Amino acid sequence: MANSQGAFSLVDLIESIPDQGATWGPPITTETTLNGVPYAPYSKGDKLGRMADWTADSKDGRDGRGGRQQYNRNFRDQQVYGAGTTTLFAAPVAEDESSFSVVSNVRDSGKTRFGRGAVFARGRGQRGGRGDSRGGRQQFQRSGGRGGQQYGGYSDRGGRGGQGQRGGRRFGWKDYDKPARNRDASVNVKADWKLLEEIDFNRLGKLNLETDEGEDVDSYGFLHAYDRSYDKPAVKSNERKLTALDRAAYNVTTSSDPVIQELAEKNEATIFATDNILSMLMCSTRSVYSWDIVIVKQGNKIFLDKRDNAALDMVTVNENAADAPLEASEGSKDSINQPAALAEEATYINHNFATQVVLENQKFEMAHENPFYNAAEESAPAASKAYKYRRFDLSTSEEEPTYLIVRTELDAVQKNAISGDDQFVTVHALNEFDSKAQGSGGALDWRTKLVSQRGAVVATEMKNNSCKLARWTVQSILAKADVMKLGFVSRASPKTNDKHVILGVVGWKPKDFAAQMNLSLSNGWGIVRTIADMCLKAEEDGKFVLVKDPNKSILRLYEVPAGSFDDDVEELPDQVEEEAEADE
Repeated sequence: MANSQGAFSLVDLIESIPDQGATWGPPITTETTLNGVPYAPYSKGDKLGRMADWTADSKDGRDGRGGRQQYNRNFRDQQVYGAGTTTLFAAPVAEDESSFSVVSNVRDSGKTRFGRGAVFARGRGQRGGRGDSRGGRQQFQRSGGRGGQQYGGYSDRGGRGGQGQRGGRRFGWKDYDKPARNRDASVNVKADWKLLEEIDFNRLGKLNLETDEGEDVDSYGFLHAYDRSYDKPAVKSNERKLTALDRAAYNVTTSSDPVIQELAEKNEATIFATDNILSMLMCSTRSVYSWDIVIVKQGNKIFLDKRDNAALDMVTVNENAADAPLEASEGSKDSINQPAALAEEATYINHNFATQVVLENQKFEMAHENPFYNAAEESAPAASKAYKYRRFDLSTSEEEPTYLIVRTELDAVQKNAISGDDQFVTVHALNEFDSKAQGSGGALDWRTKLVSQRGAVVATEMKNNSCKLARWTVQSILAKADVMKLGFVSRASPKTNDKHVILGVVGWKPKDFAAQMNLSLSNGWGIVRTIADMCLKAEEDGKFVLVKDPNKSILRLYEVPAGSFDDDVEELPDQVEEEAEADE
């Protein structure tokens, strides 16, 4: 009842509540109609305008639409009442196997198929709402610097990098179904070869041995002066053609070198090698293609040799490119752009380029004559080449001194522009086959970009030809060359590989170039000393073969029987006699 002021008291309110006995809530009724209308459950799909659902079971107050977009006016007609509470009062299924999970106490290593530490961030603003298929701005992305290569990002060519990168190529796109390449080994491993060691590149990369800069033991041959006119960029209307000059050049293996044989008899060192073989071993962790080195142990001496027509004599092309040139077995239909054809072309270019860029009317004589050239037997004049035999100390203790003698090569000599002193030069050539062909590694067009974007051209070559450039740099440092000249030679026409033009030459100090490539000589010396120790610990003299696996980053050391590679040599005299008898 209302009081005199027209308000209800608490007692009146309690007395107005009907007595329900032991029950609580509305009165119990058996009626199924309300005012004659059958009762129907409320549909949760009915729109209620902008009513807020405060009972939604979501994290941080966000429902399926996500955060700030939940109450946006663009979605006001799409809010569903009770959408977040559909499972609060649902009766559990008797046996729901979908909720079953295995509980394991094994610690997660954090390793995924994309590698340790890969970031799979979707980001706030995905394009078009299809973030899972197209990827957001951060999908499958590692943080990167401005303009650098993005491993796993959109673009591997100088995007802005880091967060917010837009870029083009998606991580792993069109790579999941790419078949693994199966290359052939440089040498056939026979059944009677005994496997001694198997070393992966990760272990080799951790080796380290500090050495001195070496000392000169002796020098042979002569050098012509370098023609500085090649340093000027070539004019398009007056491009210099690469010409083939008939000059006698030699690539004698270590044990066949008469100077090394003489030095070995005098016990001048423990390990003997040539710069071509030694550079391959020191830069082995950068190699992709298969190669092999023959190691001969005689007493307490080690000779690093190569086979005739060995793979390491050939100059590779784009060996380290992400999409290297394809073999014929891999579906390549362009025969002149296959790895073997490109290597033969590059070797031909390097030989002729080194003989063309010198002035033969200027000559610099070394202490001794060329040890391999015999004027009575050779019809062509000797090429400009100097051989310096240098010794390096690879000792790890004073009790057991270990020295290495290597035959190094120089290609030319030039005058210092400031002091006028003689500077020794090594000459090599990079070659362009077709910037638009498969296997070009994203290289720029040299004819249009070499002058204006020389840094970008060189950086691309460092990436695509890391092993080749590292070997050339090591050879220049071993020879103590003052300057390393790199020529840029391109095909006159991308469709033919027999005519070439010289577009320009760039010179670097070898140590500066090594710093740009992040090349560690101490790591290379550690690899050499480790392989030499493996062979020296053998009780008896013998022959070993170090083989780079054609498809894996692994080196394998085999012990081979004597005469394993002498079959061809032994058969050669018999073949000559048979041919002579046939002629008679």
